[in-house]
Amino acid sequence: MRTPEIHLLGVPLDHGAGRRGVGMGPSALRLAGLHDAVASVGCHLTDLGDLEIPVPETLVSGDPRARYLPMIAAVCGELCERVGQSLARDALPLVVGGDHSLAIGTIAALAVELRARGEQRGPGVLWFDAHADSNTPDSTPSGNIHGMPLACVLGHGPTALTSIGFAGPKIDPRHCALIGVRDVDNGERALLRAAGVRSFSMAEIDRRGMAAVMDEALDHAGGAGSMLHVSFDIDALDPTVAPGTGTAKPGGLTYREAHLAMEMVAESGQLTSLELVEVNPTLDVRNQTAQLAVELIASALGKRIL
Repeated sequence: MRTPEIHLLGVPLDHGAGRRGVGMGPSALRLAGLHDAVASVGCHLTDLGDLEIPVPETLVSGDPRARYLPMIAAVCGELCERVGQSLARDALPLVVGGDHSLAIGTIAALAVELRARGEQRGPGVLWFDAHADSNTPDSTPSGNIHGMPLACVLGHGPTALTSIGFAGPKIDPRHCALIGVRDVDNGERALLRAAGVRSFSMAEIDRRGMAAVMDEALDHAGGAGSMLHVSFDIDALDPTVAPGTGTAKPGGLTYREAHLAMEMVAESGQLTSLELVEVNPTLDVRNQTAQLAVELIASALGKRIL
């Protein structure tokens, strides 16, 4: 299900990442032509602006196992409310970041909306990422919360994050697919296996091809019912095509693999929300990563060659 009414919300959140700059991502995507790209696929876009977020230098980082936790929890709580307002207006939320910790707020809003509709399961999720994002404060090697959001929406992590919207898991791991992963910590591996999240590594994509992987991933996540959320970390792509990100990892998705994935999302007709995160303009080359991010958003919303 896809609606032509798009609500754009920027979340200039740096706090969950290990280095500054990703908070400028929403501005970079707008400068790269996001408004025109959405209009070109026949959708009407309402830009709701950015959440107001204090810069990290004005705050104390706090617990080294979960840095800036109170601020990130507050931002995700506000984001949950704002995304919920868009869903109530039957719009498709398009959230641009900012670091990946913001996904906790977006997905919480979807789960709250489904509960309000009387549906028992959470949204289906396609999570594109080089990393598993499934650490907790007990397993994290860095304390950076952008390495924890998938664990949090599965119900593992700080109560301040797992209780956003309502207490407990926001998604069913049987309807979550992790795509493009190639850098997984031991604690993350154990959590994902125990939860039963379907993970498509780059090795599997190499062997089977992106089309086959996406067919299975869409069946897997789409089985959740009435909502399909795509959470796209730009570091899922190889850094040769997307250098502007803080945790680049060689061996990622190619330009065409990423576009094919988003084109298949659009063709499925299931997309109900989309977020794109971790574009860091300070590490980019002539804004090429932001431009690619805009192209991928357009593909997910239905851009066609013919």
